[in-house]
Amino acid sequence: MKLRPEMTGEALTRLKRARGQLNAVIEMMETGQDCREALTQLAAVSKAIDRAGYKIIASGMRHCSGARDRGEQPEMTEEELEKLFLALA
Repeated sequence: MKLRPEMTGEALTRLKRARGQLNAVIEMMETGQDCREALTQLAAVSKAIDRAGYKIIASGMRHCSGARDRGEQPEMTEEELEKLFLALA
């Protein structure tokens, strides 16, 4: 299934925010900042990336379900989507 802007908007926003947070963590490490703040930010990056992945899976599920409702062949099976979901867990 191709990633379409209407399916990935929120996920892309989360990933861009995570990129900024990751850059901040790298800078903290390079400049010898407090490890607690760096680890707090790193945890936020990890959570943002996970949530972006779940958003993409959820959008894919809605997209494929809509295709089925219209009598079309979905681009991915439920089993394929489930496998991708479990890869994120």
